[in-house]
Amino acid sequence: MSEPSPVESEDASPDAPVDASAEIVLPEPVRQRVVALVADALPHLGFDEVPSSLRPFARFTPARRAKLGGAAIATQLSNDLLFRQRVAGRVVEAKGALGAAVAEGAPPPAADPLDVAALAYLARPSGWADLVAASSTTLGDEVEQAELRARAREVERLTEQLERARATARAEAEKLRTEANAAKAEADELRLRVRELTKALRAAEQDAKRAQDALSTERGRASAAASTQDAELRRLRSRLTDVEAELDAARSATREGRAVDEARLWLLLETIGQAAQGLRRELALNPGAQLPADLVAAASAATGGHQPGARQSWAAEDPARLDQLLMLPKAHLVVDGYNVTKTGFAEASLEQQRTRLVSGLGGVAAQTGAEITVVFDGAERLPVAPAAPRGVRVLFSRRGQTADELIRRLVRAEPPGRPVVVVSSDKEVADGVRRAGAYPVASMVLVQRLGRG
Repeated sequence: MSEPSPVESEDASPDAPVDASAEIVLPEPVRQRVVALVADALPHLGFDEVPSSLRPFARFTPARRAKLGGAAIATQLSNDLLFRQRVAGRVVEAKGALGAAVAEGAPPPAADPLDVAALAYLARPSGWADLVAASSTTLGDEVEQAELRARAREVERLTEQLERARATARAEAEKLRTEANAAKAEADELRLRVRELTKALRAAEQDAKRAQDALSTERGRASAAASTQDAELRRLRSRLTDVEAELDAARSATREGRAVDEARLWLLLETIGQAAQGLRRELALNPGAQLPADLVAAASAATGGHQPGARQSWAAEDPARLDQLLMLPKAHLVVDGYNVTKTGFAEASLEQQRTRLVSGLGGVAAQTGAEITVVFDGAERLPVAPAAPRGVRVLFSRRGQTADELIRRLVRAEPPGRPVVVVSSDKEVADGVRRAGAYPVASMVLVQRLGRG
């Protein structure tokens, strides 16, 4: 806490009886609130009611007035009883019911302790020093609780970092052990290979000696066969010309055959397409007004859940593989929301995590055209569901239900054969959706895909 302003007196104690003219040491937050209230009220006083030392600040904005004229305001309040009474009347009137209650010495229990302390200091009702002291104690407790919560969050964050570091160290150690074993096996194999090559070298040297002896004999035979080979070479060249002509003819026939096969394939596909169109007309099938996930979302909303969003996947470890899955016709991406945000950006608040994930999924939906549903835990803990971009459905599990259960419902609602991709690093979720026919994808893959996008 900073040093007390001229408004305060170090001789006063909040616990001792204080008369109307006494001053007490104000906590710094209370002193700042007093200065802010007086700065807001200055323009509403008459020109003659504003002391000459404060008139230059009256033309400033309220924020600059409190910042630049704070010391002068505090000094004037401490030294000028008439000015304090005038400005107190304006402040109490501006605060309405709260100002009237504090002026009567009976502030509401739920009122802001800062406002109560500041108004009590200015209005000086009976027992005002006790009001200031009580508000100061409440402010101190709130600050201490805020510090404890901040420390608890920091401990939790550091614990998560430690666990990730330990997991990384274990993985690196296992990798090094695997590489060491591989290197040892490779060295053993190389030693065996060297022995084999040494043996082969000795045998080759002996063969070379025998070959050298036979070389002179073969040279004689070679000169005799040279004339015969020249004649054979001329015959082979003639045969080569004939083969090239036959190859050109075969290539031409192959091109003609490929053209016929392509024509047959086009005709087959055209026939299948027309048959499908005829079957659709025969059955009078029109595009559905709702998707399966919309029905699950509506059921969740009817029992207390939230909605607007898309779908899920997992099994790939490469963002490019995820893009391939999302390019499948009518693909549905289902995302385990908090599982992904805790993996990619756990340092942000839950609201920021949800906003960042939903915004990134909007870009994925625009790029791939896939249906996307993101599922979060705990609709009852969220006052307002976040807005979802086009193509993204956001669902919250209702009371008594987890996001994992809602994800399984979404997968089961889809017809067999439709590509459903579920993003979650929860092994139980991945195994369950894989058995249901969906593609499981690790959360880090989607985090990398969002970072790339």
